[in-house]
Amino acid sequence: MNRMQDIYNKEVVPALRKAFDFKNIMQVPRIEKVVINIGMGEALDNPKSLEAAVSDLTIIAGQKPVTNKAKKSIANFKLREGRLIGTKVTLRGDRMWSFLDRLLNTALPRVRDFRGVSANAFDGRGNYTLGLHDQLIFPEIEYDKIDKLRGMEVTIVTTAKNDDQARVMLKLLGMPFSKKEA
Repeated sequence: MNRMQDIYNKEVVPALRKAFDFKNIMQVPRIEKVVINIGMGEALDNPKSLEAAVSDLTIIAGQKPVTNKAKKSIANFKLREGRLIGTKVTLRGDRMWSFLDRLLNTALPRVRDFRGVSANAFDGRGNYTLGLHDQLIFPEIEYDKIDKLRGMEVTIVTTAKNDDQARVMLKLLGMPFSKKEA
């Protein structure tokens, strides 16, 4: 069993049951999946950049991502329906827990001038989205082997009924929320 999953089962679940007075263990919110997404505007001009993003995401996530196509044409963005514009990967199970462990304990502390992540990035249904500026915060990515710094979104999908439950759960798992907002 993964270290983060162990912490969740032994420490977070009892704390959440106590905090929110859950009678049944199945009421306790849990993390369903983690979705990592890289949107690529420049893929329209440079198709090779999409391949580089796919390889970076494969190294970070440990599984091959899928490429996303534009759903509709937007003239202002020079975008046509069906063009490849991004890549994403969905993690569940052991890969999800090991990614969360690397994200919270290795990658986020490597961010320069890090003061915590926003506590207001919840969507109202208990899901949290975190924007990262570049892929270099992950130790698996070598600086010499990348062609360009790319940002990405990490969405943590939970079964929480509201943002407060999800916020408490992520805080207990070690999510470093910034002091001024939390």
